[in-house]
Amino acid sequence: MSKVLSLHLQQEVQLRFLCPGDLVEVKKLCADWFPIEYPDSWYDDITSSSRFFSLAATYHSRIIGLIVAEIKPKVKLNKEDADILATCFPPTVQVAYILSLGVVEDFRRNGIASLLLDSLLSHLTTKEFFNCKAVYLHVLESNGDALRFYERRNFRPHSFLPYYYFIQGKSRHGYSYVLYTNGGQPPWSVLYPLIKYLIYSHIWIHCISIPFFIPKSLHPITL
Repeated sequence: MSKVLSLHLQQEVQLRFLCPGDLVEVKKLCADWFPIEYPDSWYDDITSSSRFFSLAATYHSRIIGLIVAEIKPKVKLNKEDADILATCFPPTVQVAYILSLGVVEDFRRNGIASLLLDSLLSHLTTKEFFNCKAVYLHVLESNGDALRFYERRNFRPHSFLPYYYFIQGKSRHGYSYVLYTNGGQPPWSVLYPLIKYLIYSHIWIHCISIPFFIPKSLHPITL
């Protein structure tokens, strides 16, 4: 990308929600970005169902980035995420799960991922979604770009997920990251500060001692 384009990119980018007509283009983008193969039904859902917050960044009508999130009640959290919120919150309280965040390679490092994430967070902090108390995601242990991106945006590691991903025949570790919103709070116990310290230490040691291998496609974010 030329320097001139980079300077004016933010002014040229437009945001819009995905529609059924985007299905083929979105499927090609996700196949290029992410090492995980999504079923066709997933693409149908994110381009047509109001259950998902599916926002695209476009440049001259071309999709150059997208974010997909699902807002759901706490009671529907998977087992590995069930302790994201403090126990004082009822099962009906909502959380938002970021399924995917990706940007076309030629447009990365231009603030597009931040623009998409900011749009989601602004949406979730309106009065309509005051009952949404946390935004969370899963990320590959080796995805240094994503770890640093989310930590700069005040997301914090919640748990270590051993063998969480199965990619190209190999098991991969991951982390869950959480940002608390609208008065949301993390769980608390006597051991909670120690657990958080150990997770941070694991991430720090991994970042310092092992050079990151950053392939072209990473899940759930390509910046």
